[in-house]
Amino acid sequence: MSALAKKLVGLRRQAGAAGMGGDAGRASAPMAPAHSDGDGGRAPPAVHEPAAAYRARSATSDAPPGSREATIAQLRTLLKIRTPARAAAPRSIDRALPGEEIAPGLRLYEQWTPWPAGEDTLPLHGVGQDVVPRRHVLAFDTETTGLAGGTGTRAFMIGAADWRDGGLRIRQLCITTLAAEEAMLATFAGWLAPETVLLSYNGKSYDRPLLSTRYRLARMADPLPELRHVDLLHPVRRRYRGVWANCRLATVERELLGVLREDDLPGSEAPGAWLAYLRGGSAAKLRRVGLHNAQDLRSLCGLLEALQDREAAVETRLSPAG
Repeated sequence: MSALAKKLVGLRRQAGAAGMGGDAGRASAPMAPAHSDGDGGRAPPAVHEPAAAYRARSATSDAPPGSREATIAQLRTLLKIRTPARAAAPRSIDRALPGEEIAPGLRLYEQWTPWPAGEDTLPLHGVGQDVVPRRHVLAFDTETTGLAGGTGTRAFMIGAADWRDGGLRIRQLCITTLAAEEAMLATFAGWLAPETVLLSYNGKSYDRPLLSTRYRLARMADPLPELRHVDLLHPVRRRYRGVWANCRLATVERELLGVLREDDLPGSEAPGAWLAYLRGGSAAKLRRVGLHNAQDLRSLCGLLEALQDREAAVETRLSPAG
């Protein structure tokens, strides 16, 4: 029993003795143990610990008896004072994100990248498709709160790239509040048309099903299943499985495009970067997520053309001399 609890017991004894008319000296004297006194006399009645003191002592059973923490906890319990909540971490002063806010909690960042002039049509026979107009192709990639998928996973960033005005237009949507998800989904749906041909890397297995789930949970029309979709992971696997160590996009970039990323934020850190920003943290890592996403889109478009070039080169080598 701590010193505070003992003092409370003593005060209770004194108050009880005074109420029975006992003198001060007897009230302040320690009471005998609750057992026979050895000569046949009756032992004094047992003194019960005050309920408040018991609760205080029980609440601090993990703290060392008599410690400062135990005493403070007991006083708070006796005086019915709630333990103060842990102070929230201070908000970072670095909260700036690129682009503009087009709806509450939804940001749009648009950039234009120079691109070598190419044909107005893309022969996609090498990836199992027909010839399509270049302007109909829309590369897309998502950054999400997890890599496992499922109804609990949501996209916090959707990036899309298409060829416009002699270059590559990259648009990125990023939500800074959970309530902005529907606005992001509606905006992305507005970028799609019936003739749009989606371009992705593993998008048929991950990005598109995830977005379809979010449209369904938001009770919104899902525009994705009706569109043609070119997933470059599958032709890459058919050609280079067993040739390269793996078929990850970073490996394909290095081997086919000569792109070696420096200071790139790993995709596994993207969920933490976004959640930290929501809690008031720095925007530095979230900006790096945007850079990572934009590079994925540029690589998708470059990979599509590289695969076509290699397919054409193979056909040229195999065709008989004229």
